[in-house]
Amino acid sequence: MRIDVLTLFPKMFDSVLSTSIISRAIKCEKLAVNLLDIRDFAFTRQRQVDDYPYGGEAGMVLKPEPIFEASDFLEWENIPVIYFTPQGRVLTQNVIKEYLDKPRVGIICGHYKEIDQRVRDVIVTDEISVGDYILSGGELPAMMFIDAIARLQDGVLNNIGSALSDSFEDGLLGCPHYTRPIEYRGMKVPEVLVQGNHKKIEEWRSDMSYKITKKNRPDLLK
Repeated sequence: MRIDVLTLFPKMFDSVLSTSIISRAIKCEKLAVNLLDIRDFAFTRQRQVDDYPYGGEAGMVLKPEPIFEASDFLEWENIPVIYFTPQGRVLTQNVIKEYLDKPRVGIICGHYKEIDQRVRDVIVTDEISVGDYILSGGELPAMMFIDAIARLQDGVLNNIGSALSDSFEDGLLGCPHYTRPIEYRGMKVPEVLVQGNHKKIEEWRSDMSYKITKKNRPDLLK
């Protein structure tokens, strides 16, 4: 999979792309991330990428010209293009899975107040929100998306069972996890996990997942 990212701050991605699972996915050629600076497609003398909004509202808006120029350069006509915005549908594991079979995906990282609506009308094919809060730009949501996609690429994780047992894979939140030592500061690992009865272990995990989901995310049970 190739992911093209349009951003004003490509250096923000350096550490994320060179670390852990994403780095592994890139090294084994399961994932390619192509970063482009929006300013490189601003062809005015000042390389201006933003301007005041019509109507007198406070804040700045990303201009359409650089993004359209970048889209033309990248030949985005027939690929899905994501724009992260609080107005979009919520990013979930199922949304991530929708993109797993896509050979190429584009991402536009907004900044300032918004991007010009004409970009959203013509170029963007999917608007996604990472939650009911406001960030300074789309770079962090883009990194979240890339990380979630990378770990599901074939051969990236050493143990695919780890991904299959994650939260949301079965519609519920994950159960508690424990490792050695069996007791620490008076806190013991639940006995069912050390008895070796796999049927009872799976029942315990399923029960705990349900209880945690009911407590923290009851909306997932609807």
